[in-house]
Amino acid sequence: MIATELAAMAFQQATLAAPEPQGINTEGVVSFFASNIAPILLAVLGVIFIGRASRGEISKVLTSSAIAIVGLAFIAGAATLFFVGDYLINLIFS
Repeated sequence: MIATELAAMAFQQATLAAPEPQGINTEGVVSFFASNIAPILLAVLGVIFIGRASRGEISKVLTSSAIAIVGLAFIAGAATLFFVGDYLINLIFS
């Protein structure tokens, strides 16, 4: 009986002392992607564009470049909307 009570008390103390779960550091993930992955992808795109241009496929290079620029504009717009939304939420709930 005493051993059961001691085991129950030890279990309660162990569950109370458990550390809080940590969330994902999204700011670190985004900064890692922006500083390491994005330049590598842009360099690969540049090499592909230069290779196509040297073969005389200028129209395909211009089309691909325009698509890449529009894609970057959409990404920048999404990031801007994220910060504007965060500002509006802080403004409303503070």
